[in-house]
Order: sequence, then C-alpha cells, then structure tokens
Amino acid sequence: MNLKSTKAIYWTGIILTSLWFGTSGVCELTKNPLVWDITLQLGYPVHFIYILGVAKVLGVLVLLTPNRLLRLKEWVFAGVFFDITFAFFSKISVLGFAATTDAVVAFAMVSVTYVMFRKLYPTANAVVALN
Repeated sequence: MNLKSTKAIYWTGIILTSLWFGTSGVCELTKNPLVWDITLQLGYPVHFIYILGVAKVLGVLVLLTPNRLLRLKEWVFAGVFFDITFAFFSKISVLGFAATTDAVVAFAMVSVTYVMFRKLYPTANAVVALN
C-alpha cells in the first residue's frame, strides 16, 4: 500500500470516527434522548455521561489536529477502544447481542484507522534514549 492510499484511509477513518464520537459526545452533553436514554438504561450514572461527552468532544479535537499531538492521539485511540469495549459489554449484558452492532462496526472502523495511524507515524511512541 502506498503513502497516498494510507493517508486516504487514515483521514477517512478519522473523519468517520470524529463524526461518530463527536455526535455521541454532543448528544451526551445536550441530553439528547437517543443517546441519553440508552446510556441510562445501561446503568451509567448521570455524572459519568457528562464526563464521557466532554472526553469524546476533546478527543475528536485532538484526532482532527493534523500532524501534531501524536502521543495524545495514542491516548485518544485508547480511550475510544475502551469506550467501544465498555459499550459492547454493557449492551450485550443489558440489551442483548443485537444491540451491539454499532460497537462491532465502530471497533472495525477504529482498528483500521489506528493501523493506518501507526503506518503514517511509526515512531510516534518511540522512546528516546537519554545518556
């Protein structure tokens, strides 16, 4: 795969992830019933929903920053994976397997995006030896 294809896949994934998690974050912050009611149904407390919304919106801002904040982007990817994992297991235990489709799709999308991120920035997490 050449650099142009890698960048195209990466930025497509970043935009889709940002739309997905940004919309979710804004919905959590504005008490949109579509997201709010499901999250409450899963048993999460109200204060956690607001914290999650803020984290998602801030994470999207980091992801959309080109060629900067690479270490922080690693943390954002980790947070997104945690969010997807918790959503998957919460939904499977409370709502059943059919409700996990969005988490499975999100996991696949973010996984491909992360692989492209690592191809574009292979040394983003490299440790510099200090003498």
